[in-house]
Amino acid sequence: MIKTVGLILCRAGSKGVPGKNKKIINGRPLFSYQVSNLRNAGVEEVYISTDDEDIKILEKEYNFIAIDRPSEISNDTAKCEAALLHFANLVNFDILAFAQATSPMCPPTYLAQGIDMVVNDMCDSAVSVVEEHWLPRWDMAMNPQGWEPSKRPRRQDRPCLYVENGAFYITKRECLLESGVRYSGSIKPVVMPLIDSFQIDTYDDFDLMKKLMEK
Repeated sequence: MIKTVGLILCRAGSKGVPGKNKKIINGRPLFSYQVSNLRNAGVEEVYISTDDEDIKILEKEYNFIAIDRPSEISNDTAKCEAALLHFANLVNFDILAFAQATSPMCPPTYLAQGIDMVVNDMCDSAVSVVEEHWLPRWDMAMNPQGWEPSKRPRRQDRPCLYVENGAFYITKRECLLESGVRYSGSIKPVVMPLIDSFQIDTYDDFDLMKKLMEK
């Protein structure tokens, strides 16, 4: 039987919004939404890797298993991959669904779709994305990037791109341990609509997310 587990990483520190992952939004701590999303996607074991004692004491209330995240992989320069590998060496599983707390509006159906793709060997890893239509981009010195103002292309003449929306990453344990990164091998997208793809990184994002979630 293939075992799929969910994982959310919740560092205590955050430069943009202190205590971001446990900040209350519409009556609940931010991290709790992705716990619910993972469970509603069919994941039975959901873990939170954290160095935040305030989050650890909430594991029974919000139905997750707390994993102590060492201080050396919890600082501002630590990458998520360090915590993912730490988790993979502590917990036995076949498929990892790594969901980010900053995407509370991620519908469980998309998580379930990504898990199904990996479980059924349609790919080794699945990543949530949103389609991006071409827009004219400039560098900070106002130099056009990849286009010329005198030959400005029409949007429909340029290909769409997939942009990671940061909601989740799903991969096989063997791929994670071998590559050391959140996705590897054959990678397929789970395309989500823009309205479900917003992430929280700033105080303005919190205000916007509250209004979206109230609707």
